[in-house]
Amino acid sequence: MQQLPPSQYIFPNPIEADPEGQGFICIGADLSPSTLFEAYTHGLFPWFNEDEPICWWSPEPRCIIEPHAYKPSKSLIRNMKKHDYRITINHAFEDVIRSCSLPRSYANETWISEDIISGYCALFQAGYAYSVEVWQQQDNLVGGLYGVSIGKGCFGESMFSTETDVSKMAFYTLMLIGQENQLPWIDCQLVNDHLLSLGASTLSRQAYLKSLQDVIIAPSINWKSYQERVFSSKRIAVFAKLDG
Repeated sequence: MQQLPPSQYIFPNPIEADPEGQGFICIGADLSPSTLFEAYTHGLFPWFNEDEPICWWSPEPRCIIEPHAYKPSKSLIRNMKKHDYRITINHAFEDVIRSCSLPRSYANETWISEDIISGYCALFQAGYAYSVEVWQQQDNLVGGLYGVSIGKGCFGESMFSTETDVSKMAFYTLMLIGQENQLPWIDCQLVNDHLLSLGASTLSRQAYLKSLQDVIIAPSINWKSYQERVFSSKRIAVFAKLDG
């Protein structure tokens, strides 16, 4: 994990900048690792279309999921036992984020631009981002997710799948990592029905920002210990823990 230089940008307090709770905080800056680090430690994340300037958000309320309270569905467990995918951590970060950037069946456009990809790949190289990959056979990437990690703050960004339930398998793996490291929550940013179906809930922005200041100074997750192992979806489903 690299020591990042101080950011040249100072982000405003989200509550002072947005007292009405609309979520939009400010515009501008860049997507360098130092800027992204500064933003996430102050409760902000970038979200904008490719032809727009960089926009920074801090929604009210904040969507989070508590790893210790997560319960996988019975259908997910059945699929994990049936197909026995390989699951890895931090083996193919750029491949995952590029897969997440592809158009979906419900939307032709994506907010994950080349600038976003470049910025988060640099953040990953500095040690402040992670990916979970799901593989079919030896080298066929069929699903995964990526996010940001600072201290015990874990911030989910996006996921993708090309086979049934494989993004949920990556999500379940992330929940188990959260349980092992006693993470109080994983940030899901914006509320939507899909996240709520997975067990997400909400925090007020004020409560989220207060908790954030505690988690970012806690000892970091040892991602390398997970990176060195390969997990089986079948074994995860059977034993409800990471055993690889």
